[in-house]
Amino acid sequence: MFQTIKNAWHIEDTRRKMIFTIFIVILYRIGCVIPVPYVDSSTWAATFENASDTIFGYLNILSGSSFSDGTLFALSITPYITASIVMQLLTIAIPWLERKAKEPDGQKKITQYTRYLTVFLAVITALGYYLTMKRNGALFNNSFFAGLVVVMSYVAGASLIMWLGEKINDHGIGNGISIILFFNIISRLGSMISAGIQVAQGVDLGWLYDIIAVIIMIAVITFIVWMDGAERRLPVQYAKRTVGRKMYGGMNTHLPIKLNMSGVMPIIFAQSIVSLPSTLGLIFGWNQNNAVLRFFSMTGAFGIALNFILIIAFAYFYLAISFNPVEVANNLKKNGGTILGYRPGAPTSNYIRKVLNRVTLVGALFLGVIAVFPQLLALLWPQSNLGYLVFGGSSIIIVVGVVNEVIKELESEVTMRHYKGFLE
Repeated sequence: MFQTIKNAWHIEDTRRKMIFTIFIVILYRIGCVIPVPYVDSSTWAATFENASDTIFGYLNILSGSSFSDGTLFALSITPYITASIVMQLLTIAIPWLERKAKEPDGQKKITQYTRYLTVFLAVITALGYYLTMKRNGALFNNSFFAGLVVVMSYVAGASLIMWLGEKINDHGIGNGISIILFFNIISRLGSMISAGIQVAQGVDLGWLYDIIAVIIMIAVITFIVWMDGAERRLPVQYAKRTVGRKMYGGMNTHLPIKLNMSGVMPIIFAQSIVSLPSTLGLIFGWNQNNAVLRFFSMTGAFGIALNFILIIAFAYFYLAISFNPVEVANNLKKNGGTILGYRPGAPTSNYIRKVLNRVTLVGALFLGVIAVFPQLLALLWPQSNLGYLVFGGSSIIIVVGVVNEVIKELESEVTMRHYKGFLE
């Protein structure tokens, strides 16, 4: 990995992209500490002391603590992610949008619709964010003008983040959304280490606790890296065909099906639903020791089981909307390709669907285990105060996925610009 980064840095064009990405990230991190007028950040931050197992705790991780600080970029990239997911679902559900996406400039129009939807969702989110602040006494001024300034500041911040992410896509390295999420998560590394030290001081194992935690973390990261690259390869053979004076096809290749095709999205959906009762309790000021809230808590037995089941369900749901076996089978048939042992058409699509269901089950179980592992630790070891690790599994998956994505892109940049290996 480090050798790949070193080789990429020696290429002028790639180095320029890397510097541009770093510059955008620095601008973003500056925005994460810019205060918003009329917001009492200390009072607002105090409401997050018992919010580690709510959706607020998860949004705080995705925003790099900007959500709990009430700064300009408090909404982070969340409205843009939600808008992208909604547009992806609408493109599949609405035939007009599906036809529009397949036009020559269709993707540009879909991107423009996503931007409009992002601003709309940012307005709704900022309004709810403001009302929650007002209810918890985190504002210096409750006038209409103050509320308008606060809401518009957060909408402007979310729109600016969307613009920064798209600039990384156009002129930088990696996916803009992923890069911003990556740096938001690792920006909390210091607070995570500090929390780990405090936990170590309060348990009998002492510093042995932190050593065990580091070993477990390394093992989990290794397991995620291995599973992230795992795939099922279906053998494909292309028939020979003559076009003019040239002959095409007659080659053997494979159709790769990734084990974790849905990424971290099932975890995000599942944890958002499971944490809903605790989130509502925090918004409306309910007693967090309420029996109902404890029953639905993400660190409780029922919450862990429900989270695990929902992750598996959403993994299949996300696969159903993002991968069409019939379309893949038709594309193979049009290009003269066949999966060995299966006739083109319906038999091929049925076989691909059967393999997908099996692979998705393994990938969903993998996501479920990674997601609930910190919660199981908090349940089995309640005296260790492991609440800060509730969302640790999904964060690690995001970080590992982004690193793998960036390294693969750097490797492709290096390969394209080094022709010597192809000529030897």
